[in-house]
Amino acid sequence: MPEQWKFEARGPIRVTGGIKARSKRGTIAQTWWSQRFIEVLESFGMGGRLQRGKNYARSGQVLNMTLSTSVVVGLVQGSRQEPYRARIGIKAFSSQQWAHIERELAGQALYAAKLLAGEMPTDLEEVFAELGLELFPSTMRELTMDCTCPDWEIPCKHLAATCYLLAESFDEDPFQILAWRGRRREELLDRLRALRGTQQVTPEETSEEAPLSDHLHDFWTSPSPAGTPESATSGTPALDELEPLPLKVNGTAVTDLLRPAYRAFTR
Repeated sequence: MPEQWKFEARGPIRVTGGIKARSKRGTIAQTWWSQRFIEVLESFGMGGRLQRGKNYARSGQVLNMTLSTSVVVGLVQGSRQEPYRARIGIKAFSSQQWAHIERELAGQALYAAKLLAGEMPTDLEEVFAELGLELFPSTMRELTMDCTCPDWEIPCKHLAATCYLLAESFDEDPFQILAWRGRRREELLDRLRALRGTQQVTPEETSEEAPLSDHLHDFWTSPSPAGTPESATSGTPALDELEPLPLKVNGTAVTDLLRPAYRAFTR
């Protein structure tokens, strides 16, 4: 047996200060989106390698993990002195695809409200699917994995450990999933706010955002007409909008005599 494999058989070098999974037993992922990610990974037939990776994640063998557009990099301590670098890559959506996604999300009040509140809508995947996109990878071909360890099989336990901690990071911040796909939280929310600010509100959105029960007190009152002149709302009588009337009473213009009455009506 080659010397490197004898060395590997000794087991990982234990470290302190590594990133430890919060879950000590059972399922690591807690939210539907992180569970969805793990389900996808397990469907690829990783089996025992995922279990060994889970043990690595729980014992703190991952020293560091960073996520950026399209790639996650984990620094994992194995049996050698130098930690292994595990990389998990996914294709980011293009700017044009994100523009379609953002318009679709902004056009539906419920999705926009949840995202702006920091929540992940339970059926968010359906929005992507309607646009011909997949939020989570469905095949191994959609993921690029590599590790500097001598194990030639992909994924190795170092990659699996990184995957589990990645799932936990999705628990803490679901926007990490979208950032991995190419859109940071701040950028996405700014785009949604801008789009929501310029879009016309539909009756369906009004019913979601303002239920009838909230307006029982003014249900039978007439709505304010659109385009009400500023002078009318500020208390100035509408007669100011007309040409001056050529009538006077005891030397006082009729419009000035009517003004107090108009103001009283406005109040």
